[in-house]
Amino acid sequence: MKKLFSIVITCIASVSAALAAHQGDTITVASKYIDPAMKVVVVTPEGYNDPANADRHYPVVYLLHGYSDNYTCWPDRTQPALDSLATHWNMIFVCPDGRNSWYFDSKLNPKMQMESFITRDLVPHIDNNYRTIADPAHRAITGLSMGGHGALWRAMRHSDIWGNAGATSGGVDFLPWPNNWNIPDALGKYDDNKDLWEHSTVMSLVPTLKPGQLNIIFDCGVDDFFHQVNANLHNALVEAKIPHDYISRPGSHTHEYWRNAILFQLQYFNEQFKK
Repeated sequence: MKKLFSIVITCIASVSAALAAHQGDTITVASKYIDPAMKVVVVTPEGYNDPANADRHYPVVYLLHGYSDNYTCWPDRTQPALDSLATHWNMIFVCPDGRNSWYFDSKLNPKMQMESFITRDLVPHIDNNYRTIADPAHRAITGLSMGGHGALWRAMRHSDIWGNAGATSGGVDFLPWPNNWNIPDALGKYDDNKDLWEHSTVMSLVPTLKPGQLNIIFDCGVDDFFHQVNANLHNALVEAKIPHDYISRPGSHTHEYWRNAILFQLQYFNEQFKK
């Protein structure tokens, strides 16, 4: 851990000294699965458009935002800046708009099929329009809070697309909060749809995993209201003998915490991409 912390601090120092980078591209992706079309921020490394790099391809990290936020969350609030991190790690970042969907396919709204949109339309769109290394080993997905649930939920169900997944302060088991955060808009009321709710959490997917199927990293602050459900997920993965990295550190449900946590996750993903 001390070595990793030293590497992350070195990362902060080096990207702070980097050349001023662009703000990324804001693109619009239309789909039959969602309405209206989605705005997505795509951040590429400095020099991506240099003709000298025309044959170079890059790994991709999908960053999912939390409840009540939007596609500008990670580009606007990451420190060091997301474009500097893209340059330091030579990664492409993709930031979609989750629209309080919890990244499910809604059972109630045919125009809010977020899981289908991201897996069937967004990932192919990115691979077709950017120079990605288009395989699971070089594709990662992570997110904060609602986005942490969405990232692990998606990767556990689609490890043929993402070989690497993370979450920071993830809502990995929302059953203790059946009336919060617009979840009933996707799943219906808990009392009327208990089976659906209980099979829609990250925790419910642990029995489906096989060792080595997915590279997993997740963390949560000890003062976060999601801390216990993250600890429960860690224990369930240990019991199932699923390798993973879990970090519990001081902090709460804040962007200050997430700005720090994402640096550790990017280091982890970079190491996996190199294997």
